[in-house]
Amino acid sequence: MRTGQRTLQGASLFYKIEGSGPLLLLIQGGDGTAEGMAAIAANLAENYTVVSYDRRGLSRSTIDEGAPPFSLRVHSEDAFRLLSALTTEPALVFGTSLGAVIGLDFISRHPEAVRALVAHEPPLPQILPAEEAARFRQRLIDVEDAFARDGIGAAMTIFLAIAGMNLEDREPGVTLPAPAPDRQKNLTFLLANDAPAVRQNLADLSALKRAAHSITPAYGAGSIGAWPNQCALALAAVLGRPAQQFPGAHSGFLTHPRAFADRLRSVFEGAGA
Repeated sequence: MRTGQRTLQGASLFYKIEGSGPLLLLIQGGDGTAEGMAAIAANLAENYTVVSYDRRGLSRSTIDEGAPPFSLRVHSEDAFRLLSALTTEPALVFGTSLGAVIGLDFISRHPEAVRALVAHEPPLPQILPAEEAARFRQRLIDVEDAFARDGIGAAMTIFLAIAGMNLEDREPGVTLPAPAPDRQKNLTFLLANDAPAVRQNLADLSALKRAAHSITPAYGAGSIGAWPNQCALALAAVLGRPAQQFPGAHSGFLTHPRAFADRLRSVFEGAGA
């Protein structure tokens, strides 16, 4: 394994590389850093050159003073620039939750850079039926209001309920990674910046339809009915692509890293990747 630091527009991005084979970029959701992907990355490294990173604003990825205004597009351009520095070939991409939204924005802007994208439970209210979309957006506003009024704990209680999280259902022997020493700072950045960006984001559905052959919507077996799970199924309908079921709930890559990695491998192979 090797690590690196990449200077981008207005930020410095920390990343890790391990394994060999086709390049696979992992894009974490929530307040996750490269460590949050460690277990699944280890299970994928025998088949792929796995790249994971701390998103801009989290842990070792710092933001410069005077950086561009924050948006989801900033995250997707970070992913594009990081990949461009590591390879000249189209890459495989896996994104989960917020990471899936970033992956979708990435492929809509740079389809030539993505060989295949698996978008796992992207929170995209715009593709739900109108009433469900309005309820989803209101709950995201509730997260922001709870953060402003009562702090991180209150906001995350709502956030985890929205996502349909279940961290108790795990593969045998799986221990969840310990919280990062700077998790409070990371959660503050997530709630102050990323959460509003998700609510305000509007995906370019026309561009996604053009790239549909390279996109696989994915959902968790343990989060049926939760909004991000519904979004994955709605995305599949919009793109005319079958949605693929993965082990676990919204964070199945954490709770079922071996089975999740096996499923991801089979989906990429089925997509001809």
